[in-house]
Amino acid sequence: MIELIPAIDIIDGSCVRLTKGDYDQKTVYGDPLEMARQFEQIGYRRLHVVDLDGAKSRHIVNDKILSRISSETSLTIDFGGGIKTDDDIGKAFEAGASMVTVGSVAVTNPEFLERWLKKYGAERIILGADVRKGFISINGWKEDSRQELLPFLKHYVDMGIKNVLCTEISKDGTLSGPAIPLYQSVMETYPHLHLIASGGVSSMDDIKELEAAGIPAVVFGKAIYEGRINLKELWDWQNASYRA
Repeated sequence: MIELIPAIDIIDGSCVRLTKGDYDQKTVYGDPLEMARQFEQIGYRRLHVVDLDGAKSRHIVNDKILSRISSETSLTIDFGGGIKTDDDIGKAFEAGASMVTVGSVAVTNPEFLERWLKKYGAERIILGADVRKGFISINGWKEDSRQELLPFLKHYVDMGIKNVLCTEISKDGTLSGPAIPLYQSVMETYPHLHLIASGGVSSMDDIKELEAAGIPAVVFGKAIYEGRINLKELWDWQNASYRA
């Protein structure tokens, strides 16, 4: 059964969503803690939190909000955005993250990620693979690297990475449907990865298609806030599938 992971992106202390990672195309949806509480009350256990201020600033900014969410809910939180140094990753874990998502550093300072894998373990590290036109994008999606997705993943799979969050940037925040062929190509190449699909989810049908395609997990955000997905209905569908 596909793992359901609602998302909260944070700018200036508020829950927001961008379109294609564009900070000028921002919609504000309210208080992150209140959103997290709503997810927990329905029954969700996982939460993906992105510090968009941190991604832009290249260091963690919203660790206090992470701390509030982690201390006032029992959600298992993975946190990303602005994790560039030993101090940043330490702050994230101290603020209550169970896992961290690391993207740009994997391109710019791969020795950091190797060190963190050894220190914290592969279960607590998620490799962020943000893709635009087949290449990995970094620094809050402001820059494109020359690294292609599958060779990039191979390096870290060989190093022990088990969890990968893959975002198709052209789909993110567009409600245009997920990039299923992209995710299938990853799973065909690395079938043992715990791949988390991200970007473009617009409906329950999209999530059902991801499950049918064998994708282990999905992150979704804008479809929640725009009323495209009823969280209770989605949760009930998953639980019914488990029982069946």
